Amino acid sequence: MAKARISIGTWAYLFNQEQPTNDFHVILHKLQDLGYDGVELGSFGPHPSPVSHPTKASRQKLRKEIADHGLALSGIAVDLWAFKNPGTSIVDENPSAYLTAFLGWCAFASDLDVKTIRVDTVIAPNFFETDPEGKKIGAQAGMERIASAWDKASKMAADFGMNICWEFEPGFAFNKPSEIVKLVDMVRAKGNNNFGVLYDTCHAHMCAVVGANQTGSKETLPGGELELLEKLRGKVTHVHVIDSDGSLNEHNTSTHNPFGTGKLDFDKLAPALLNCGVPHNWWCVDLCFWPKAWEVTAQSKKYLDKLREKFAAA
Repeated sequence: MAKARISIGTWAYLFNQEQPTNDFHVILHKLQDLGYDGVELGSFGPHPSPVSHPTKASRQKLRKEIADHGLALSGIAVDLWAFKNPGTSIVDENPSAYLTAFLGWCAFASDLDVKTIRVDTVIAPNFFETDPEGKKIGAQAGMERIASAWDKASKMAADFGMNICWEFEPGFAFNKPSEIVKLVDMVRAKGNNNFGVLYDTCHAHMCAVVGANQTGSKETLPGGELELLEKLRGKVTHVHVIDSDGSLNEHNTSTHNPFGTGKLDFDKLAPALLNCGVPHNWWCVDLCFWPKAWEVTAQSKKYLDKLREKFAAA
């Protein structure tokens, strides 16, 4: 694989910031100055979405604005978090609201020439144990319903030439290593080679080493995040990179520690990521919920610059 290209998710500058950067143009300008190769769009809140850019002309203008700053889009994270209540839930027998919204974001993303779109399971890790609707459905049926919804979503995305990446993490349901492998296999078994996981290094550590937020008996892997990556080889459609100190943040998901302040060994992770079968060469920095994200954005780029030079031929 060619040397990694480096992007960063725009959500870092919205969440947990003293002064959120609402102006997308400001983000583009700063990332250009810092030498980033790309940007990953968090399509929610004040950042570009089908609400702010409802026409093809407006989206073409946005696409040109990104390119004019010397940047490419490494992917898009879309706002599907509302679809967890009965009647609109991803685990409804007929998840029409979820899939209708997903189709709209596919059209939006396609006009921006995005090749990778992110999803998650939406519901809480303990949904099937504590929620009345969850108890009624049960975890196995719930997984089957999500796989069915993502089967349809994958076929929608394929029509636009896009891959789907499922971001597993301790803050959402199905966060045990065996569940992660099982669910991605269920969707891919339906003929969806464009569906895979978003391998986020800190989430992988929290799921495979710490076993955070897991229900029932805890499940970890002796080889930790590297063993999980090996189990997912050929099923990874996107990569997020950031450190982990083994803790959860106040939002009940992985703390996205700046590089060098956590426990991850990127000298081992980097070559493994370059050889895991991901269909592109993007490494997206994920500083989600990290306070004062701009203060570590330059450091993140410098850290990865050294790493990608070291393993350029991996």
